[in-house]
Amino acid sequence: MSLPVERAEAAPLSREECLDLLAAAHFGRLAVHRGALPAIVPVNYALTPEGIVFATTRGSELAAATDAAVVAFEAGDPPDLDIAGWSVLVVGLAAPITDPPEVLTARALPLRAPSGSDHFVRVTADLVSGHRTPAVR
Repeated sequence: MSLPVERAEAAPLSREECLDLLAAAHFGRLAVHRGALPAIVPVNYALTPEGIVFATTRGSELAAATDAAVVAFEAGDPPDLDIAGWSVLVVGLAAPITDPPEVLTARALPLRAPSGSDHFVRVTADLVSGHRTPAVR
């Protein structure tokens, strides 16, 4: 006979806590539409005061899917045996960065993008939510 295991519930995070966690991380997943189908794309990103910025190749499917489109972005660190995890979800408008001074600023961000990634995209942080997940034990 096994005894019931009590599990702690996920604790919601404030917007500020979510943004602090996003600022400290650099890898996330972007949910976009490709045609009529959803797709999840891993991206290396940087959080700026204006939103989430990542690089892609000009003319790529990802560039097309993020041209004035509402997208979802998720980043997180799953819980481990003894370490709590977290997850943050952002919903916002993705749009290319085209203003020359802003492009120069984006080029200076610590992005690990594939060679030839000369197209920068910003996702506004319009809706932000998140939670901490308790350790597995």
